[in-house]
Amino acid sequence: MWDPAVYHRFGSERSRPFFDLVARVGAEQPRTVVDLGCGPGELTATLAERWPGARVVGLDSSPEMIDKAAALGARAEFRLGDLAEWRPDSGTDVVVTNAALQWVPGHDELLSAWARSLPAGAWFAMQVPGNFDAPSHRALREVARSEPYAATVGDVVREAPVDDAVGYAARLLAEGATVDAWETTYVHLLPATGAEHPVLRWMEGTALRPVKAALDDTQWSAFRATLGAKLAAVYPARSGHVAFPFRRIFVVAHVQEEK
Repeated sequence: MWDPAVYHRFGSERSRPFFDLVARVGAEQPRTVVDLGCGPGELTATLAERWPGARVVGLDSSPEMIDKAAALGARAEFRLGDLAEWRPDSGTDVVVTNAALQWVPGHDELLSAWARSLPAGAWFAMQVPGNFDAPSHRALREVARSEPYAATVGDVVREAPVDDAVGYAARLLAEGATVDAWETTYVHLLPATGAEHPVLRWMEGTALRPVKAALDDTQWSAFRATLGAKLAAVYPARSGHVAFPFRRIFVVAHVQEEK
């Protein structure tokens, strides 16, 4: 289960890559704009503001997120659905997917299928986290694969489920698209306030979600305490803040005009 309130704890930091991504999309008057993995919908609403003449659709697999998005009153349609099953229609001129495809097994194959299906002149823009080898995720895997958690969550915590920018660019170039690909490491300076480590609080909104779902309350409390101690060791507080480097992978593809 996704918790929009927990996800929103670091809303400013989480939203910045979205705006950096969409800024590189050159569409002027798209017919339909689709946000795959729209979450609670606030960022989708900005797409409707940028392209007021477009039909804007947000798709997400979380009922909690779609309920939150639908309550915004934004000029957009919000639908519950599986990203792996989505296919563009003939009027889909812009597709945006921000920090969502890492949850979709086999999404690299989907990119090729979507590029072939999008209409001539369409834009596809994606961003996925590239920090699966960061100290935070190494600590998470270490705790998850130790006793007494290994049998329950050892397989829940994943190795890197994403490619790098070069790999994604090659796949979309092979479909004849023009591609702009890059990687950025954001250094988030998280306030070190309260008893809980801020990187732990960050991870609760995303990477720790399936771990929490697999454990009972007592196990989760113990797991969380163990991981928090490890995070405090690798992300120390300095001058009241914790520096949390976060690598992200961006790809913007423009489908050729003649297909």
